Amino acid sequence: MKILVINAGSSSLKFQLIDMDDESVKAKGLVERIGIEGTHFKQTVTEGNKVIEFTRNMADHTEAISAVLAALTDKENGAIASLDEIGACGHRVLHGGETFKASALVTDESMKEIEALVPLGPLHQRPNIAGIRACQEVMPGKPNVAVFDTAFHQTMPPKAYLYGVPYEYYTNLKVRRYGFHGTSHRFIAGEVPKYLGKKPEDCKFIICHLGNGSSLSAIVGGKVVDTSMGLTPLEGILMGTRSGDVDPAVLEYIMDNTGMDIHEMLNTLNKKSGFAGLSCSSDMRDVKAAAAKGDAQAKAALEVWTYRLQKYIGAYNVAVGGADAIVFTAGIGENDVDACADVISGLGFMGVKIDPAKNKRGVAGIISTDDSTIKVLRIPTNEELPIARDTLEIVSKL
Repeated sequence: MKILVINAGSSSLKFQLIDMDDESVKAKGLVERIGIEGTHFKQTVTEGNKVIEFTRNMADHTEAISAVLAALTDKENGAIASLDEIGACGHRVLHGGETFKASALVTDESMKEIEALVPLGPLHQRPNIAGIRACQEVMPGKPNVAVFDTAFHQTMPPKAYLYGVPYEYYTNLKVRRYGFHGTSHRFIAGEVPKYLGKKPEDCKFIICHLGNGSSLSAIVGGKVVDTSMGLTPLEGILMGTRSGDVDPAVLEYIMDNTGMDIHEMLNTLNKKSGFAGLSCSSDMRDVKAAAAKGDAQAKAALEVWTYRLQKYIGAYNVAVGGADAIVFTAGIGENDVDACADVISGLGFMGVKIDPAKNKRGVAGIISTDDSTIKVLRIPTNEELPIARDTLEIVSKL
């Protein structure tokens, strides 16, 4: 069966067509600037490296999905002969709250429950829903499955997910830590035992998903015991445009002195902070280049990022009761070997050491020295494959 995996953002749509017979990617692509002047579409078909790329205004996600399906079935540069080859669609959905502890078939009832969770993730949940609705409209009768970013983290105990606010806010409003990047953390959690040569139930490790958005998780026996993102993806370490952890009183102080309302303040924390707020760019590569030229703000931003990451790793070593491994993944984690080395250099007191000969871009696996007390791994993530696997499992039972 071939599964179409959809990851819909507010003005973008990423997609992959995966053949589940061998879990190979037949085609993948990205639609950007949906609903904005100059919508850009690009699809690459694996076989023959065939590319379809164009710019054409698209008003909404339904139009974008239609463009995706037309490209996939294009006679010259497509990946399939007809839409009949697509068995189902799997959708990345930001928030499952406490309602969804696992992936779910999209039905009228489950859609109502997904829509009810919009207040917990308004920036992402609405476009995720739009992606599902678009597929339902363009491919009526085709099964759709929702795969939730928060589901993998639902194994956290109360001591990890409860905030120190009146308990009624949890019971009445479900205010708690949920965690995100769940499909990435789940994929990596399944890969680590293979490198350690242990059974999943015998492993304890820390996953560092480091990209423009970043999060850590503490894994014991294949289950999450803590994670850095919270009620929303804003909490945690410094990110591309997100502040990460901040004293809540800072919000009131800034608002009182600038006239911002809470919506403007949260927009600043989400989209104008992090590397972008402390330095010249949200892209770590630009920040590093500026720091190399003597830019003090860029240097400070890098030091903040490294220090906060080291603190979280130290804390999560406690959470797992002594880690077997520290794992780097995602854009920065997979590609910026110097940044990873800088992080580990501050953990020498834990006996962790990186082997410079192994720590090279493009090299996956163990990158620590043989005598390192905690192994350090670099593993490329695959956020789409768990979505496809869950989709196949659910629709196969229909």
